[in-house]
Amino acid sequence: MKYESQKVAYWYILSALALFGIQVLGGLLAGWVYVSPNFLSELLPFNVIRMIHTNALIVWLLLGFFGAAYFLIPEESEREIWSPKLAYIQLIILLVGTLGAVGSYLVGIHGGREFLEQPLWVKFGILVAALIFLLNVSMTVLSGKRTAITNVLLMGLWLLSLLWVFAFINPDNLSLDKMYWWFVVHLWVEATWELVMAAILAFLLLKLTGVDREVVEKWLYVIVATALFSGILGTGHHFYWIGLPGYWQWVGSIFSTFEVIPFFLMMSFAFVMVWKGRKNHANKAALLWSLGSSTVAFFGAGVWGFLHTLHGVNFYSHGTQITAAHGHLAFYGAYVALNLAVFTYAMPMLRQRAPYNQVLNMASFWLMTGGMAFMTFVLTFAGTIQTHMQRVIGDYYMSVQDSLSVFYLMRFGAGAAVVIGALLFIYSTVVVRKSEVIAPGPANPAPGE
Repeated sequence: MKYESQKVAYWYILSALALFGIQVLGGLLAGWVYVSPNFLSELLPFNVIRMIHTNALIVWLLLGFFGAAYFLIPEESEREIWSPKLAYIQLIILLVGTLGAVGSYLVGIHGGREFLEQPLWVKFGILVAALIFLLNVSMTVLSGKRTAITNVLLMGLWLLSLLWVFAFINPDNLSLDKMYWWFVVHLWVEATWELVMAAILAFLLLKLTGVDREVVEKWLYVIVATALFSGILGTGHHFYWIGLPGYWQWVGSIFSTFEVIPFFLMMSFAFVMVWKGRKNHANKAALLWSLGSSTVAFFGAGVWGFLHTLHGVNFYSHGTQITAAHGHLAFYGAYVALNLAVFTYAMPMLRQRAPYNQVLNMASFWLMTGGMAFMTFVLTFAGTIQTHMQRVIGDYYMSVQDSLSVFYLMRFGAGAAVVIGALLFIYSTVVVRKSEVIAPGPANPAPGE
C-alpha cells in the first residue's frame, strides 16, 4: 500500500463483506421457501426475504465498487484521496440508509418497485452519498495523474449515480413506470456497471500480470466502446411487453445480441494479459478470481442472456426460471466475483500482511462458482419445463410450480454450497494468523508491490 488514505477502502470492504454474508443467507432462506412455501410465511413473508436478499446484493456491490475506487484511484492518480473524512461520512450515510431500509421492510414499509423498494428518505440518502463520492474521487483525479483506468472508472461511476435520479420518478402510467425503472436497473447492470467492471479488472490485471499499461488501455477502450454501443439500445429487450412501440422488438433483439461482445472481450482480455504477463505475482487467489469473474460473466451475462433475449423466444420465456438462471450467474460472474477479486488483492496490503489463506480463498472460489453453475443449470432446466407447461400447454401456474419441486430442492442444495463458500471467503479474508503479519521496510516491501 503506497498511500495512507487507501485505508479508507478497508472499512468499505469490511462493510461489504458483512452485507455479503446477509445477502447469501437471505438467498438461502428464500430458496427454502420455494421448497416449503409456508415456511415463516407469517413471521417473515417471502416478499420481505426477497427484498432483503436483492437490496443487500446491490448495496454491498456498490460498497465494493466505492471501496475499490478509494483503493485504486490514489495509486493511479499518484496522490492521496482528496478528503478521507468525506469518504467516512459517505460510508456512514450508506450504512444508516441500509439499516433504515431493512427496518422499514420488516415492518411492511416499502416502495413496491422491485430493487427500488427503499423508502424515499433512503433514496435521498443514497443520492447524497453518491454526490459526496463523486466530489471526492473527481477532485482526487483532477488534481493528480489521469489514466485510462481512472477515466473509465469515473465515467461509469458518474453515469450510475446520475441514472439513480430515475429511481425518484414513479408515474401512474404503468408503461412509463417500467420504462423509467429499466433506465435504472438495465442501464446500471448492462452499461455503467460494465464500465466499472472493465476499469477494476484492468487495474487488477495490470498489477497481477505486469503487462505494459499501453496494452491494457487499448483493450479497455475497445471494451468500453462495445459495452456502451450494445448496452444502451439493448435496454429495448425489456420494452417488448410493457406497452412501448413495436419497433423495440427489433431494436432490442438486435442490440441485445451485441451485448455478448463486451463480455467476450473482457474474458479474452483477462486470459491474453495473463498469457503475455511477465510477473509471477504472489497473490494467486486474486488472479484466480479475476479470471473467474471474466469467464463466468461471459457465460452468465453473455451466453445465458442471449438464450432468451430475442423477442420470439422471450415471448414464451419471460419471467420464468430461465430469467432467474441468467440473473444469478450474470450477477455472480460480472460483479460478485469481481468485487471478491479486488478484496482478495487489496486486503493483504491494507492490513500489511502477506497474501494469506490463499488455499482457503481459492477453495471458496470453487465452492461458490461450482454451486452457482449447478444452480444455473437446475434453474435453466426448470425454466424450460415451466415455459412449455405454462406458456405453451397452458397449465395453471401453481400446478406447474408443484411439478418443479425437485428442481427447487436441487437449487437449495446449490445455494447451500454458495453460502458455505461465501462464509469461507469471509473467514479467509478477515481472519489472519499472527505468523502472517509482515513488517514493511526497505528489505521487506509491502505485499503486492
